[in-house]
Amino acid sequence: MDKELERRAALVSGAIEQLLPIVHPRGLYEASRHLVDSGGKRLRPSMLLLAAEAAGGDAEAFAPAAVSIELIHNFTLIHDDIMDNADVRRGRPAVHKLWGESGAILAGDTLYSKAFQVLGRTPAPPELLLGAMNVLSSTCTAICEGQWLDLDFEDRARVSEEEYMEMIEKKTGMLYGASASMGAILAGAAEEVVNGLDEFGRLTGMGFQLQDDVLDLTAPESVLGKRRGGDLMEGKKTLIMIHAFAHGAKVDVFGRKGAHPEQIEKAISLLDESGSIDYARSRAAEMVERGKQALGVLPDSPAKALLLDMADYMIRRRY
Repeated sequence: MDKELERRAALVSGAIEQLLPIVHPRGLYEASRHLVDSGGKRLRPSMLLLAAEAAGGDAEAFAPAAVSIELIHNFTLIHDDIMDNADVRRGRPAVHKLWGESGAILAGDTLYSKAFQVLGRTPAPPELLLGAMNVLSSTCTAICEGQWLDLDFEDRARVSEEEYMEMIEKKTGMLYGASASMGAILAGAAEEVVNGLDEFGRLTGMGFQLQDDVLDLTAPESVLGKRRGGDLMEGKKTLIMIHAFAHGAKVDVFGRKGAHPEQIEKAISLLDESGSIDYARSRAAEMVERGKQALGVLPDSPAKALLLDMADYMIRRRY
């Protein structure tokens, strides 16, 4: 699977060079491309391409649509880092650390607006393009709603598991759902197939986020590309923390007041001992399994097999 994903990621990266060139004013486009060019696994655009293939479309023709998804994803990362005052992303300085908050806001806004312009260059019938644009625009609204909920949670003593799952569905799951469903829409698939792929992407995307929560506490910083325990530092009410509180674990929530590495490691140990990290792993596996079942709307094909492999990768990955 890795080679197949790498091939599609390379297709997306090549299309980015053509569709988002660094032009005047150079600083704006250099800031906009900073995270886009920093690597990343290109999972979301690859999911769009695979969904299009599985629905009978020509994946290479849909490269602009895949790029639009990648630009939206990076737009959210830039704005996330501003709100979290994060120093590092993907092992590199965050955009606002290099170009300032005003420059980073403009860079994120540029990616957002360019995403729709780029999507419009996809060679597909106008009615299919309109359907894809409607999905992408409504998804951006959902992402903002999810981000608002995430910020709101930081100021609350407790958050329920249901509230948390709603938040990650909006903030993370919806963009994966858009990736898969847009591929199907542009390929001219039937509504049943579009809905099945949307469910697949949305649920596996939620599994991806739950695995991210686990990795934030368990993966080495050299692998994560950012400080371990960042969610604890930011006072995030992840499913891990929600489960720990519900089971009486006495874990410090540091918020933005900061903590020594020793304090972070102690908190991580308590979360591990409480079974809360394993609980999040089990919920991630559940989301992915439900997502895979939604692919029953597709006939067997190499592209479908890769989508199923990608779903497993969401919870198998170590960074």
